[in-house]
Amino acid sequence: MTSFSPFGKSFDAFLFDMDGTILSSIEATERVWAEWAKQHGIDPVTFLPTIHGVRAVETVRRLALPGVDPVREAKILMQAEMADLEGIAPIEGAGEFLKSLPEERWAIVTSAPLELARRRIAAAGLPMPATIVSAEDVERGKPSPECFQLGARRLGFDPHDCLVFEDAPAGIVAGETAGARVVVVTATHPHSPQTSHHSIESYRSLQLSISESGKLRLEHATPMSVG
Repeated sequence: MTSFSPFGKSFDAFLFDMDGTILSSIEATERVWAEWAKQHGIDPVTFLPTIHGVRAVETVRRLALPGVDPVREAKILMQAEMADLEGIAPIEGAGEFLKSLPEERWAIVTSAPLELARRRIAAAGLPMPATIVSAEDVERGKPSPECFQLGARRLGFDPHDCLVFEDAPAGIVAGETAGARVVVVTATHPHSPQTSHHSIESYRSLQLSISESGKLRLEHATPMSVG
């Protein structure tokens, strides 16, 4: 497969997934979900890889557990996740990179509920965006493109002119289907997803320039700019 390179190209806006893309919450998330899985007789080892990048209500609904209300369970899980912020940290270079972006040119597009998203962003010490698309904002979560389409629309741009940063297969498909270009962040994944998209391990590999019209352009960071 031919890899698309985002370098040397201009975009109207950047759309970022949150968990695994700009911050790592995998330890906290898996602690909460592992405990929930055990309570429902589910093997955490095989179950945990299926939860990332998807709304909690859809993960629970997919299991079709007898007598279990997915909406109620999703609320219980959200409260547990909001109470567990231990180990949440930014992806390397994410803070500096996000701070370099004009606030009207980027958004976070996450499968997490808004309150949980805000808590995790704050816990990671990242800048709070002016625009967040969260689980409550869409009828269908990733891999539906609805969330990225909404994020682009709220910023006033066409998703075809946006660059999506994602880490999970469901989010990658959502970005593709929305018509956006996609960069895959592999910082929290020991094995990179099979994809034709360009991948990065750290935001320190990126250098940003902004045109007079406000368009965002990525270049490879030079050793001097990295240091």
